[in-house]
Amino acid sequence: MPALTAGKAAPDVSLPALDGAPFKLREALAAGPVLLAFFKVSCPICQMTFPYLERIHKAYPDSKLRIVGVSQNDAAATKAFVREYGVTFPVALDDSKSYAASNAYRITNVPTLFLVSPDGSIKLSSVGWSRVDVEQVAAEAGATSSRPKRPLFSAQDQVPDFKAG
Repeated sequence: MPALTAGKAAPDVSLPALDGAPFKLREALAAGPVLLAFFKVSCPICQMTFPYLERIHKAYPDSKLRIVGVSQNDAAATKAFVREYGVTFPVALDDSKSYAASNAYRITNVPTLFLVSPDGSIKLSSVGWSRVDVEQVAAEAGATSSRPKRPLFSAQDQVPDFKAG
């Protein structure tokens, strides 16, 4: 079964975060949209994607859009990934034995991104790397920020349009 698609209701998840605070999707949605970015530390496409999500996070620090990584690995491996790729946005841990959150969202490949609207519906579902979808996430962050819109990609970035996860 493929990942949940846009228009579907986002399953409510409550997960432990790396910083020790619990992440609860319904509570986060009360403040604005949430991007759930499911990943595995060994995934090369995840390793390519997360620095761009970090760029979005840093470009719009006052955005109502909250980016949350959801790791399919244990805390130690996830902390190493966060350090190596310079991730400063919150990261939550899916249970690496049962994958309850990943299964609820029908994750079959990583990275998989879900942009969840405050009403709890999935606005964007993206599997693998999609330049257009990541640009849509950046536009959403920019639309809910007081900062001027900034380009996500630089002239030096050689970013493919799509790469399967």
